[in-house]
Order: sequence, then structure tokens, then C-alpha cells
Amino acid sequence: MANVAGIPVYKEIGATPAPATDTDSAPVVIVGAGPVGLAMALDLGRRGHAVTVLNRLDFVAHCSKAICFSKRSLDILDRLGAGDAVTDKGVVWNIGKVFWGGDDAPVYQFDMLPVKDQKRPGFVNIQQYYVEDYLLDEVSKLPNVEIRWGHAVEDVTPGPEGVTLDVTAGGQGYRLHAGWLIACDGSRSTVREKMGLDFEGRVFEDNFLIADIRMTHEMPPERWFWFDPPFNPGRSALMHRQPDDVWRLDFQLGWNIDREAAIRPENVEPFVRAMLGEGVAFEREWYSVYTFQCRRMARFVHGRVIFAGDSAHLVSPFGARGCNGGFADIDNLGWKLDLVLRGAADAALIETYNDEAIATADENILNSTRSTDFLTPKSTASRALRDAVLELAGEHAFARPFVNSGRLSTAVSYPTSLLSTPDAETWAGGVPPGSPVLDAPLEDGWLLDALGDDFVLISHGWDGTAPEGLMRLEVSGLAAERLALPEGGATLVRPDQYVAARWQHPTTEAIAAALSRARGALLKGDACLH
Repeated sequence: MANVAGIPVYKEIGATPAPATDTDSAPVVIVGAGPVGLAMALDLGRRGHAVTVLNRLDFVAHCSKAICFSKRSLDILDRLGAGDAVTDKGVVWNIGKVFWGGDDAPVYQFDMLPVKDQKRPGFVNIQQYYVEDYLLDEVSKLPNVEIRWGHAVEDVTPGPEGVTLDVTAGGQGYRLHAGWLIACDGSRSTVREKMGLDFEGRVFEDNFLIADIRMTHEMPPERWFWFDPPFNPGRSALMHRQPDDVWRLDFQLGWNIDREAAIRPENVEPFVRAMLGEGVAFEREWYSVYTFQCRRMARFVHGRVIFAGDSAHLVSPFGARGCNGGFADIDNLGWKLDLVLRGAADAALIETYNDEAIATADENILNSTRSTDFLTPKSTASRALRDAVLELAGEHAFARPFVNSGRLSTAVSYPTSLLSTPDAETWAGGVPPGSPVLDAPLEDGWLLDALGDDFVLISHGWDGTAPEGLMRLEVSGLAAERLALPEGGATLVRPDQYVAARWQHPTTEAIAAALSRARGALLKGDACLH
């Protein structure tokens, strides 16, 4: 496997030449061609916008990054055309088990897809570089999306009508003016650093070792987590299966460690051998160390500069909320920026991305922080409480929800979204405004697949007339049941598959008003240009 500057290469692409002139322009520039940046480019490109992507590296890296992709992310990838490739290649799993000490029986297990009859599973494990490759396949079909490989951002100058970037490529510098800049350049974001912005939040005093190994030993495709196992006493460990006989092993190390020494093979392999047993053969794939962090920017929108993914927020890996949170960002942003770029909405609509993406980040940070506190108790009392919960969980169902080995990523709701029309009637169940539609089988296909990329009115036996230009989908059976739609009812769904409004007795006028609100008609002025 080739290496460039110490980074293993999964796919060589090669540098893109610098533009022929010293100055260039693009309506939308995305910095970063990781999974979040590529998904953002794909979303906007599929909506017909010209997009330029800048990526510092000129290859797809083969190192150890995200592997757990949630059902919500798979739903998003379906909309972008990459869901089948990711699911077909990945290791599908729904079951997670939690072990304590040396007991072979789990004290607790859970199902990440408690509601069955949905197209996608609770989770798919797959190496990040495969996801990037599948997204690149889809991007390559769009002539309006250009990726500039080996182009590094050196400076960022925001202005009222756009952003100017100083870029270097192959030793040559040029200036690129962007109407909008979306920073998807990761935890060490150059865009964030050049704008003098930073994260707020906690860094936890603990480190974890990632050991990605290759082995053919047969084990079930489940998430296994250990508290205080005999192979890492007093700490925790995690095992996940990936494609190609690759396994992700995590070992808690503690705080004051020599990070460089921790990833030397002679120091990693005793951990692996103790977990797997002496008779299991394995090979090193990638070793690294990470520190728990739960932090975010105070704001994700700064004028014409928008932050998404790890450039905007960081969480600890337990819970798989990093890349999944990034996909939630682009899913929220894409349709809103599309409306603004087409002149169909005021720029203030982008402020609702700031509000809703921060709500998602805060939910992820809250869950990640609680997981980390449970995983790494810092006092005798907190450890005693955790061990009491684990002991009770083995025999008593009421204690099992308190076992926190990393609350896994699920879609976040926006109950106070300015784009939602509050219920005017009393509902029993269903999906309220500000929450994502639950998938269900249709006579021919699946509900989420049928929603597409635009606003949709889902109706159940309503004989009224939808506002002009609004797509309508008639449902019955399980789909209507999951939305709690009575005969004659209807639900308005946003392009990101979130409910904007619902009615038991809809009228054309009420639907038109809710549609106008969901498109940001109540938002005026450049509220986003802070």
C-alpha cells in the first residue's frame, strides 16, 4: 500500500492543475472531499448547481476513520444515489451486546431497528474510504461538479457578497471567489482557523487505542462492548466487524500516555491477543489513538461561510455520531441553499440551518458526553454507581436503559423549528412536525424512496386539491398507520424527509400556508449574515 506523507493511499487520483488565470470564481465552493463534503457536492449538484470542491490531498486516504453508518445516513445516501452500494458492501447489523467483566453472557443487548419493515437496517459497518469512493462515483456523473485535487486553502477573506479564497496547487497560487463557501474540511479545519474561529466544549481526560486488524476468525456481525474485561481490566473495549475481514477494536488506555508509543505494534498486539486469544491469527491494518472530545462552534453560519461536519462539531467516537452528524448537516443544508441560490427564498433561510444543525450537534454532544462519563468514571462514587447499574441490568429490565456504552446515532427532531406549522388538532402517535418520516413499504417500493428531493404532500384518502406545483403521494396501509393519518388526512414533508405540518382535516389554503412557512416565507432580512 502506497503512503504519501505518512498517510496510506486507498485510491490514487492525481493533482488537478491550477486554473489558467490568477483569479477564478464559483457560485458554491466546498472545502474538503471527505464523505460530508462529497455528499454536500452531490446534493447541490443533483439540484442543478455548479459546485467546485477543493481538497488538499490528491488521493483517497486508506486510514482508520468512520465505519458505523446509521439508518438515517443510509436513508440520506439513498436519496443521493449511493445507498445500495454502501449497504451491499457493508456489514449489516442491528444487534448490540454489552458485557461486564469476564462473563460470556451479555448483561444487556439492544436492537437498533426496533420498528421493522423498513428498507434499511439499523446500522451498516463499512470503511469510510469505500463510502467516499461510492460518493465519487455518483459525483462523476455530474458535469456541473468539479473536484480540484491537491488544492490547498491558504487564506479566507469573507465579504458581504461572497468569500475570497487564496489557494495553492502544484506550487502555483490563485484566488477563487465563492458566492457561498461550505467548510467540510474536518476537525483541523483550515477555513475555521483562518477565520479566527474555534470550538467550545469539553476535552475528556482519556485516550482510546484503535486497532484495525484483518482476520478470518468467524464472529457474528454485532456490536460488542465490554466494561472491565479481563483483557483490559478496569477499563473498556469495543469490537466491530467491517468488510474484507477487517475488524475495529477499541481499547481504553487512560489519560497520561505516550501516544507515539501506544501505537507501536509491540504495544498494540498484546491488547489484541488478550482479546482474541492465542490461537487467532491477525494482521495489522491501522493503529491510532484518539482523545474524547465533545465540542462545537458557537455558530455554524458566518455570513456566506457555512460549516458542516467535523469542521463545525466534534463528538467522541462511541455512539457513531461524527460522520452521521455530518450527513445530517448536509441533508438539512442542501435544500435550503438550493432555494436561496434559485432566488426562491430569502438568505435568512440559511439561519434555520444554523438553528437546526446546532440542535442536532447539541443532542449528539449531550449523548456523547453522557456516554463518556459512564464509560470513564472519574470518581469512586461514579464508578460504584456505574457498576451497580451493570449488576442490576443482568437481572432487571428497568436498569438496562441506563447502561450507556455509547448511545448510538439516531435522527434528531426539531420540535421548535421556525419552519414547522404546529399541530392545530390533537394527535395520537404518528410523526409530529419537526421529526423525520418513518419508512414503510408501499405497494411498489418504499415510502422514503418515493419522497424524492422536494416538498411532498402525503395524503390518505384526501379528495382536495394540493397547491400548484406540490408533489402529492397517496398512501394507505402501514405507511398511513405510521404517520397516524386518518382517512382524509395529510402530512407535508420537507425535502430532507422531515415533517413540516400535518392535518386530520386538511384544506388547500392550510397546506399552502404551511408550505410557504416551510420555505422560509416568515423569515425576512439577511439574518444569516452575522
